[in-house]
Amino acid sequence: MEKCSIITYNLNGIRSAMNKGFTLWLEKQNPDIICIQETKAQPEQVDTAILEHLGYHQYWHSAQKKGYSGVAVFTKIKPLQITEGCGINTYDCEGRVLKLDFEKFSLVNTYFPSGSSGEERQAIKMQFLEDYFGLLQQWKKQHDKLIICGDFNICHKPIDIHNPAGNKNSSGFLPEERAWMDAYFNAGMIDTFRHFNKNPHQYSWWTFRAAARTNNKGWRIDYITASEALKENLVNAEIHQDVVHSDHCPVSVQLQF
Repeated sequence: MEKCSIITYNLNGIRSAMNKGFTLWLEKQNPDIICIQETKAQPEQVDTAILEHLGYHQYWHSAQKKGYSGVAVFTKIKPLQITEGCGINTYDCEGRVLKLDFEKFSLVNTYFPSGSSGEERQAIKMQFLEDYFGLLQQWKKQHDKLIICGDFNICHKPIDIHNPAGNKNSSGFLPEERAWMDAYFNAGMIDTFRHFNKNPHQYSWWTFRAAARTNNKGWRIDYITASEALKENLVNAEIHQDVVHSDHCPVSVQLQF
């Protein structure tokens, strides 16, 4: 049996996270694959030699705007093919989607837009969700064993947010966003964390305001999702709330082939 460990982690700036001990943690954790969102950097701005030393192949898809957005995948398993972007320029210039095809599965690392800054960004987010659903259908046709992970910027159910009643009109917990998540999971994708863990108060992001993290007033917006064809390969999934390099924490899954 061959095992594979995958982590997704919004670092809210990889350079900042490295200054807070991210690479030491990565060395200790030693996942096969780690998917990063919000790199907020071009690869040449980062000391990537340490990642090479740890045995990772690196693939980056940075935003055109410096210090903004961006995704990266560091993997010890060499991919067969890498696709930067999703073919829609509005999103590709913001560095939001990076797809790697491996022998046993396809992996898509995604940083979904946030709509919290106002109506214009919320409209872009809703358009992204619509377009992404179309991409999901394409990817599933290409490879039935599909893993999509990243910062979805949406809490799916009341259990996934500390104050569902107070946030019912907040971007990230709007009825139309949650309905999209329903459709996404109904389209044959598994929420790997909820597949193993039905407990409340399990969050992956906390605002920096009002000691939210200390009081665990958080949101679960970071996911590793897997297509139904991978259901029998899932071994475990966890949220690592005690890991602090960012306002998010890492989320992991273990698979066995």
